[in-house]
Amino acid sequence: MGCCGEDNDDNLLEPLLPPNPNPFPQIPDSSLSSSSSTSPSPSSPSSSPSLSSSSEVISPMNSHFSALSSGDLLRSILASLPPADLARAACVCRLWRAVASDREMLERAFRAPWRVRRVLGTPSSAAFWRHPALSRFAISHRLLRGDTVAGLALKYSVQVMDIKRLNNMMSDHGIYSRERLLIPIGDPQLLFGSTCYIELDEHAKREVAVLYLESGPNWKPDNNTNNVISNRRWRKVLESVRRSMQVDEGTAEYYLSVSNGDPRAAMLQFSEDLRWERQTGHI
Repeated sequence: MGCCGEDNDDNLLEPLLPPNPNPFPQIPDSSLSSSSSTSPSPSSPSSSPSLSSSSEVISPMNSHFSALSSGDLLRSILASLPPADLARAACVCRLWRAVASDREMLERAFRAPWRVRRVLGTPSSAAFWRHPALSRFAISHRLLRGDTVAGLALKYSVQVMDIKRLNNMMSDHGIYSRERLLIPIGDPQLLFGSTCYIELDEHAKREVAVLYLESGPNWKPDNNTNNVISNRRWRKVLESVRRSMQVDEGTAEYYLSVSNGDPRAAMLQFSEDLRWERQTGHI
């Protein structure tokens, strides 16, 4: 007992100290110390296999990572990536590049945002798959007599300028020299469960995934030789009518279209329109 009937200071600090795991003192032995210095203890961290294995870091960049040697597992992981991340994954190593550059992987990532069922065809460049924007898709409309750009814009609920921009048209008269027009897709629901075909349009000068609503992509005539001959004849007739009227090519194409390709009827129609404009004072 200390002064004033209190305990000693050692007794006050005793509850705060951690308990001694080994209350019995050990007598040092020279034989044991010498043997312990020569042979490592089995409980030491350096000899424990569990501790050494837990210190290793498992990473995709580790050459011993099991996913790098399993193409099926790597394919299932990369299948959930968007096209931009899939392109980055192709830069990791050769195996990742082989899986990420696979045609099926690229097509799946391209059509997933719009829920397209299939995309047929091979683009001219692999960069086509990296940008699955809605502008990469277009509707193929086969032109019929009486079709106009404004009427098609109203039918498909798109803007006139968007149709002209997609088809590389400077004026509305360019519609008469083509067999079809590419229509921008305004409603993404049209692509749900659809099949699109990668095509390079000769007039639009661009590569798009074309959606056919009414017929397949094989509606054109099969005889390519007859098409070339008919196109050459059409160009000769068009050039002759243009020189006779002394107008631009678009105006000549318009009058040939309204006259069913008859050059004489086209020039007569043009003369009547010109006479009417002079009588009404438009010229």
